[in-house]
Amino acid sequence: MSEPTELPPARPAATVIVAREVAVGFEVLLLKRSDVGAFAGMWVFPGGRVDDADAGQDDLSRAASAAVREALEEVNLVVDPTQLVTLSHWTPPAIVPKRFTTWFFVVPWSGGDVQIDDHEIVESRWMTPAEAVDGRLPMAPPTMVSLLTLHDAGSFDGLRELVAARGVERFVTVPTKVDQAMVLLWEGDAGYDTADPHAAGARHRVTIPVDSPMRYERSPG
Repeated sequence: MSEPTELPPARPAATVIVAREVAVGFEVLLLKRSDVGAFAGMWVFPGGRVDDADAGQDDLSRAASAAVREALEEVNLVVDPTQLVTLSHWTPPAIVPKRFTTWFFVVPWSGGDVQIDDHEIVESRWMTPAEAVDGRLPMAPPTMVSLLTLHDAGSFDGLRELVAARGVERFVTVPTKVDQAMVLLWEGDAGYDTADPHAAGARHRVTIPVDSPMRYERSPG
């Protein structure tokens, strides 16, 4: 019997959520990827992998440089690096060969027109987090969780208070299943340490049913 193939290490990446405050909270810039390549057909935030040339003294500062660069390359928006709010860090499960550990940042829109390439990115929209989630746009779990976090924060002051209270959250994903539904568990869920989705107690998870929208559950505290 052959030995199991060892997966290559995950590549560092950065995502930047460009946001502007409106009467109802935030509007954020979302991009639709083409039907080929990574995240095909999904709605995403600007972002990409951290390049060797991205400046910085550590993983976080290099990711911040990548976020600034990706905003300019993908949508022609200039991002002020001093205004970046570090929101979270995501580690996907080791079940696919091409993985990215991704820093998520939020930054105020500084003006300027969004320009896309109509190749890798085929559409862009400003919308509130509630519009994006309630509209059931196809998106990855980190995108949905980030949108709901911004919805709860309601403003940049609220976001900074939330980050100060929670810290920069790290989502190290433990995958499991309930019937045919994929369940992604994160720290704080009662089933996280044992990968048991049926464990009684607190919830911090996304459930992805086969035939209905994914659902995020997070217990208070």
